[in-house]
Amino acid sequence: MSGLYLHIPFCRRKCPYCDFYSRDDCLDQLADYHQLLIRQLQLATAAGWQGPFATVFFGGGTPSLLAPAQLGTILEAVAAGPGLAADAEISVEINPGTLTMNYLEDLRACGVNRLSIGVQSMNDRRLRQLRRLHDVVAVRKVVARARAAGFEQISCDLMFALPGQTPAELATDLERLLELRTEHVSIYGLSLEEGTPWGRDPRPALPEQETYAEMYEQIHHRLTAAGYGHYEISNFARAGAECRHNLGYWRRTACLGLGAGAHSFCSRAWGQRLAVPPDLDSYRSMLTAGIDPMRSLEKFDRRGAMAETAYLGLRTAVGVDVAAFQERFGCSFDTVFNAPLERLAGQLTACDGCRRFGWRQWLIYDRLIREFL
Repeated sequence: MSGLYLHIPFCRRKCPYCDFYSRDDCLDQLADYHQLLIRQLQLATAAGWQGPFATVFFGGGTPSLLAPAQLGTILEAVAAGPGLAADAEISVEINPGTLTMNYLEDLRACGVNRLSIGVQSMNDRRLRQLRRLHDVVAVRKVVARARAAGFEQISCDLMFALPGQTPAELATDLERLLELRTEHVSIYGLSLEEGTPWGRDPRPALPEQETYAEMYEQIHHRLTAAGYGHYEISNFARAGAECRHNLGYWRRTACLGLGAGAHSFCSRAWGQRLAVPPDLDSYRSMLTAGIDPMRSLEKFDRRGAMAETAYLGLRTAVGVDVAAFQERFGCSFDTVFNAPLERLAGQLTACDGCRRFGWRQWLIYDRLIREFL
């Protein structure tokens, strides 16, 4: 079964480091955006996209700017159209600070069963630096309210390697985060992306590479000691609480993306990546005219599909399943990638029928993975 991603490109205020497509100047367009998503879903279904969907992920932007009734209407359209699996994982990204108990209860009642909370820091000074609209107290409140509303799967996003941040400061962040006792944690090192306020000169100074590595090691040891499995470069989970939607990305499972700026992956043949242009006005006008806004980005040949299978699989603790690779491509992983495997001798391990990197190799993943591309 496949996944469904819905991009909600609205924010109350853009963060200076964020390069995801979103706008903070047109919140009035939220009123009927869910209807545009449903219209695109209908066009995609007519074009051959099939369900039932095993996972649904509302990302952004700030999906929690939509009312639960709007999200529920979308889910009803999905269920009535391509379909939802009986045990579908349905995630919504939320920001702390403005969500009431009633909102969370209504969200749970409409079928959402997993929350991804944009915490980013457990330090009020850092939250102000990041231009976030919440504080640490708001984080604690929203987690408590989510539990009371019946959510049993909660994830928190945290950032590290912030300008001026020290390992000691990160240690405090981690302890405060662990007090929340969420099932899942995603932790990302800050990167300065072109086109963002922080990506333009003068850029803020980030910690040196040595400090970054120390912080990453610190995160790994503290979270695994607390009972989380380090199952992907930036992701940790209690047993059984891994994000099924993201696992689908790393396994090259089909995923339909709806919304301005959304990306899709079609798994037919050797695979194809598609995207909706990141332009809300164009998105609206095309759908109003009955035109499918999705455009092809890349069609894979067999070799490209094999390389991407390695690229994505080696991000995960499971790694690349060599038997599944053989079945999919009709050839041996070790034969296809004999040269890079020889050059990386000692960096990859063979265990349980898989080839994988250890977490220390993930620190230099971008350099190591180039051997496979």
